[in-house]
Amino acid sequence: MAENVVADEGDDEGGDWYGVAVAALATTLLIVFWLINWELPFLLLAVVVISIVIWQACDPFADAAQWVGTTLGVPGSVRGATLDAVASSLPELFSGIFFVVLAIASVDPSNSTALEAAGAEGFGATIATCAGSAVYNMILIPAIVTMTIAAYRKSRPTIDVEDEVLARDGVWFLVCELVLLGCLYQDAMQWWMGVILILMYFFYIGQLYRDTMIYRQRVKYIAHYLNANGLETATATVVSDLAKQDHKVHPLLVDKIRDEIKSGEVEGEEEVEEVPDGAGALFGFVEIPLNGITATLILVISTALAAGACYFLVEVTRDTAHTLGVPTFFVAVILAAAASSVPDTFLSIGSAMRGDDSGAVSNAFGSNIFDICICLSVPLLVNSYLVGWGPVSLTQDGEPIAGLVGLRISLFVLTGITLAIMWHNRQLTFRKSLILCVLYGLFITYAVLGSLGILVV
Repeated sequence: MAENVVADEGDDEGGDWYGVAVAALATTLLIVFWLINWELPFLLLAVVVISIVIWQACDPFADAAQWVGTTLGVPGSVRGATLDAVASSLPELFSGIFFVVLAIASVDPSNSTALEAAGAEGFGATIATCAGSAVYNMILIPAIVTMTIAAYRKSRPTIDVEDEVLARDGVWFLVCELVLLGCLYQDAMQWWMGVILILMYFFYIGQLYRDTMIYRQRVKYIAHYLNANGLETATATVVSDLAKQDHKVHPLLVDKIRDEIKSGEVEGEEEVEEVPDGAGALFGFVEIPLNGITATLILVISTALAAGACYFLVEVTRDTAHTLGVPTFFVAVILAAAASSVPDTFLSIGSAMRGDDSGAVSNAFGSNIFDICICLSVPLLVNSYLVGWGPVSLTQDGEPIAGLVGLRISLFVLTGITLAIMWHNRQLTFRKSLILCVLYGLFITYAVLGSLGILVV
């Protein structure tokens, strides 16, 4: 396992100076554009600054959530799909809620027609944000991670994806996406559709819990065998002997457990999960010791900061759409989606830098599942409540919301292509990452051309 881990030479320096430099430059340019009243560049730089704030708010939240989950004994995979997913998907959740609330608040509540149109606009922007974020997570994050690893891990410059990740997380994402597409092909979404998506998420967590228990049993069998027969026992022999005892294990898992026993990460027959000592804040320059009180405060304060940043993100997105004279949908699918996916990007890069290639990919899939099942469902329920539990229209003036048809098609097609690329040799290479970047470029081109009215979508 040692060869899988990328040493971070900046760890000893105590903080992320590159992040500070980017934040300082973006803030300086933002002030300059504000002073000279250059509106569009100001709005675009505002999105960059807001995304940095979201990133810094979600960083300590993720550490505190990991501390809570580990302290309570929550299995890692379940924690990843719940606490970690919340940490990385807070922006999508809050952005979706604010898009709906602000749109409905801008019209006369006694005017049912205006209320329905505002709800359609707000929820349309929510769909654009979550779907755009899903495309970003699914395509661009694996590409960015692969390029990063290719530059820093010369011994194995690829991202290797386990079959289980694609068979479980990839298939679950595809199923959730198909259910969502089925809902989006209706003229309106009902509140109960959100309930169905939420229930699907709980079923997903149930499978993660089951798989975690099976994994722990396999670790126990392998560790017991190696301790009894010697750490130098050939991997093929371990696999064969355990198969005779009806314990099916993968050779890569045997090698992983052997290395972890040698390094002390697995002691005896139990896998030891490290509890984080502190939460990094302010680009890693501040380390907050974690205990029950500080973890709770971090969760509350980080949530408040993320919510505030998302409020301004929604306002900037709406202002940018107004300035450009295009539907909010198209701006949200690019700007809001990318800005809200910053935490997912850094989580996946961090996993890959630690040698957890499959974790880097499953983080993206898990976040997408959370976006579809939770970050779309909660705003849907909020919208339904604000309009008296009526349906949320997906049409405007009798036609589908601008951009919705193209988004349905592109989301399905891009998912299929990306999964096929990942399935090939179960590996992502630098060349494949370039293909993924081209795919994302095509998606952005669709959004731009659609906003200009060049494409009929």
